[in-house]
Amino acid sequence: MENVLRPLIVLGGTVVLTLIVGWLVDRLLRRIDARHPETPLWGLLRRCRLPLQLVLATALLGASHDQSGLLHDHRAGIAHLLALALIASSAWLVVRIAVAIVDASYARYAAAHRDPARVRRVRTQVTLIQRVVTAVVAVVAVAVMLLTFPAMRTAGASLLASAGVLGIVAGIAAQSTLGNLFAGLQIAFGDMVRLGDTVVVDGEWGTIDEITLTFLTVRTWDERRITMPVSYFTSKPFENWSRGGSQMTGTVFFHLDHRAPVPEMREKLHDIVRECPAWDGRDWGIAVTDTTPSTMQVRALVTAKDADDIWTIRVTVREQMIRWLTEHHPYALPHIATTSAPLPPPPAKHVDEPAPRTGRG
Repeated sequence: MENVLRPLIVLGGTVVLTLIVGWLVDRLLRRIDARHPETPLWGLLRRCRLPLQLVLATALLGASHDQSGLLHDHRAGIAHLLALALIASSAWLVVRIAVAIVDASYARYAAAHRDPARVRRVRTQVTLIQRVVTAVVAVVAVAVMLLTFPAMRTAGASLLASAGVLGIVAGIAAQSTLGNLFAGLQIAFGDMVRLGDTVVVDGEWGTIDEITLTFLTVRTWDERRITMPVSYFTSKPFENWSRGGSQMTGTVFFHLDHRAPVPEMREKLHDIVRECPAWDGRDWGIAVTDTTPSTMQVRALVTAKDADDIWTIRVTVREQMIRWLTEHHPYALPHIATTSAPLPPPPAKHVDEPAPRTGRG
């Protein structure tokens, strides 16, 4: 009977104690969060409840499995398995705590600053910091788990002895990966490009949707995703429309007949932008920028608060101006000659009239 009750008491006590401690910690964090709503850290730390319970459970089982008498012949293997579980759950807990601290810091910064560019920069840095911390903790946890195996500890000395040669070989083999890794850090802390920035890459217009340590994703206007290595943005030129502020100036070009009523077009443009919600009220204008033997180029200039609004106001001006010209000034639209122009009639020939006769005969 004792062989049955002892494992049940150990396992049951571990489960009950784990659940009680997890519930108490969660309740404590909930009360602190309710008293300090200005600090989101306590609410975010509640996500650590499950890894905390796993750490506590594996630690208790590792300390008491000898007294349980369960699978006594395999206690060395069970102890090793519990040690691996403890390392993995501890790494999970550390990652959750680090993510909660970083997210809380970003939330407070975003609430205190109203500049969208600075908030996007911090958001980019926070995202990459989270990924770096996760990667480092995962690598350390895997290394510690491997060192728990006796064979790995025996091979450790020889691995360290050949670390120089292995480092050179790994550096050559992973040159591209390491280049992308350092490029990702340069993007994060060099403020070259941020999450949410509007960019033009290889003729594609889109928004930065994701930045990792090795690749970057651009979401285009038609919902496509372009994935490219982050080293592209440190080695090749690209357009960043959000750099230095989100306000933008856009242009719309019209190729019209030389008889087009430019002053009336200027008044019509003013009416269009005043009725367009996307216009920010900063500037507008029309000017003749070029001429050809058959047409002239008219440029309409408008402004907006960001890239999305500048696109909206440009297509609105283009559509309404063309419709207005078609309805009220169709002669202003460019014409294509389909037949040869008629030649002028030749000049009439003047014939000298005979002098009148005088006298008889």
